[in-house]
Amino acid sequence: MAAARRADVRLPELAAYGGGGLVPDGDYDGLEFAGADLAGQDGSGARFLDCALRDCAMDEARLTAARFLDSVLDGVRGVGTDLSGATLRDVEVVDARLGGVQLHGAVLERVLVRGGKVDYLNLRTAKLKDVVFEGCVLAEPDFGGAVLERVEFRDCVVTGADFSAARLKDVDLRTAQRLEIARGVDRLAGAVISTAQLLDLAPVFAAELGVRVED
Repeated sequence: MAAARRADVRLPELAAYGGGGLVPDGDYDGLEFAGADLAGQDGSGARFLDCALRDCAMDEARLTAARFLDSVLDGVRGVGTDLSGATLRDVEVVDARLGGVQLHGAVLERVLVRGGKVDYLNLRTAKLKDVVFEGCVLAEPDFGGAVLERVEFRDCVVTGADFSAARLKDVDLRTAQRLEIARGVDRLAGAVISTAQLLDLAPVFAAELGVRVED
């Protein structure tokens, strides 16, 4: 199994973000957003290059089709952040606290999600390549119709996952602390799981095959 190529973000010296609010199709280069309140702002189509967003509020922020390149999102928090159709390339997401974040149709390449908790993550029809989820909690993530290649779930908790119609290649689930799959267990071809996980998932596999288990 091919291992994921991890993101290695090395930021230059950053200038402080001057405020004023995000604007659609904005261009943000080499900036540090420290404790900024971005809730409800519209940065759709914006480009963030060599940026750091630290402890920012992102409730209901509209960042559709935005591009995050060689950037770090550290301690961001929010509910309903809309990143549908966005591109994240060479990005680290650290200790995020997010709920209902929309990443459907997004492209994630060389992305590290480390620590934190994300509830109801919507990655339907997204494309994930060289993505590592490490030490985080993913509650009811939706990978429906997504394409996952060289994706690793390391020491994380995954509950209620939906892999319906997903396509997997070199997806490593073996070291997930907890793995619960609600739908799409039939789409796990291309993934590797541990023996213990196989035993835990046996009832789900049996139900998928229409096998009734009785003592």
